[in-house]
Amino acid sequence: MLTIFLIAWPLIAAIIIAVVKQHARTLALAASIIELGASIVMITSFTPDASIQFSVDLPWIASAGIRFYIGVDGISLLLVLLTTVLMPLIILASFTNTQLKHPAAFYSLILVMQMALVGVFVALDGFLFYIFWEMALIPIYFICLLWGGEDRARITLKFFIYTLAGSLLMLIAIVYLYFHTPGIHRFDIQSLYEAGRSLPVGEQSILFWAFFIAFAIKMPVFPFHTWQPDTYQVAPTTGTVLLSAIMLKMGIYGVIRWLMPMVPLGVQEWGTSALVLSVVGVVYASVIALIQKNNKRLIAYSSIAHVGLISAGLFTMNAIGWQGAMVQMMSHGLTVFGLFYVIEIIHQRKATHTMSDLGGIRSVAPKLSTVFLIILLASIALPFTSGFVGEFLLINSLVQYQVLIGAVAGLTTIIGAVYMLRAFQKMMLGESKVAGEFADLSAREKWVLYPVVVLVVVLGIYPTPLLSLSEAAINNLLYNINDYLTLPK
Repeated sequence: MLTIFLIAWPLIAAIIIAVVKQHARTLALAASIIELGASIVMITSFTPDASIQFSVDLPWIASAGIRFYIGVDGISLLLVLLTTVLMPLIILASFTNTQLKHPAAFYSLILVMQMALVGVFVALDGFLFYIFWEMALIPIYFICLLWGGEDRARITLKFFIYTLAGSLLMLIAIVYLYFHTPGIHRFDIQSLYEAGRSLPVGEQSILFWAFFIAFAIKMPVFPFHTWQPDTYQVAPTTGTVLLSAIMLKMGIYGVIRWLMPMVPLGVQEWGTSALVLSVVGVVYASVIALIQKNNKRLIAYSSIAHVGLISAGLFTMNAIGWQGAMVQMMSHGLTVFGLFYVIEIIHQRKATHTMSDLGGIRSVAPKLSTVFLIILLASIALPFTSGFVGEFLLINSLVQYQVLIGAVAGLTTIIGAVYMLRAFQKMMLGESKVAGEFADLSAREKWVLYPVVVLVVVLGIYPTPLLSLSEAAINNLLYNINDYLTLPK
């Protein structure tokens, strides 16, 4: 029942806010804190093994083999935790926008999106997974369209069509597998696994690309990334962090939970190609980030580079790479949220995203500068920050896979340090261009940013709880995949 609560509560809260309309911000924050409390209860009751726990399996559309089947293991629980930890911070961060129009609709959409995100991470029925996947797109589309910046209609339409096209490919693949399930056709995940593994390598290869393109668009991975920088720039900061900190994890999770165990021969045949595309994306995004003058676009391209590294680590089919991906998903969610929020604070005070218009902020806002530096250092994988743990494991797995690929991916860490530290220098150091008009962190902004700083440092020093939570589930998935691949075909 706890899993049902995690899905149902944000939706109930969204409906209440839409009806009541008054005190929308406070009600949304309270609802998200209650959701966080429920996820903490789930973690304290969770046994860190490979089993599916807190499962609910109810008939839904029985004649079509569709069930309301949900549950968590260590992999999905980490992403549920990331969602529930970040959502109160995201909502609290939005409080600084005192001119927000239609707040009841805005916060209702945020909570509907939280419901869909949690649903994606706990769904164990292919049809249900697809429903939640598509539901997550609708609120973020309207958040970007209604509260976004200049030229938002064109850019959000491109984003919507791009992601909808990828989703259609995934739906076709799921339905194809459904008709290959043995006996009475079913959508539950184990039946789809069996159906996928029963297919010859040619069909598995086609399904591999159908799933991978859908997930690669969401992450996004090169060359399916072109919607991302413009959308991140035009979206309101709340929309940007929902997309970057949580929503892109849907694609990574899809690769782990659905793609790799479902079509192992397809992964064996084409996994190297996907890995190379991911590494190319890391290099490409890092180089493009070097020439950015807009700080919001800089963080957007930085995000593409980080996600490309996570994707590459997954396709090594190595437990170290998968563990690194889990830690890095948590770290990336925290750091990209913190970075975008700092950029938003600067924009509220100075009304610019152009880095050359800034400078000397450290002299007038030392607390903001210090927080920004710590989160930035976590983003570039400084030891004793959460970013270091994930990147070390990912690059380690890539080096084990192929030394040259690992070396190329590792070099981008240096490039990342260059563009991020240069951005810090341009905005925070040098001659002050903001004197007399730039306030330091307010109490509310501290409540948002200080927890992020604490988490990236604590997880960098002691990542064991994250690693132990997902280890058994990762090893079980990889064991089943490798066991299938060693069987005579």
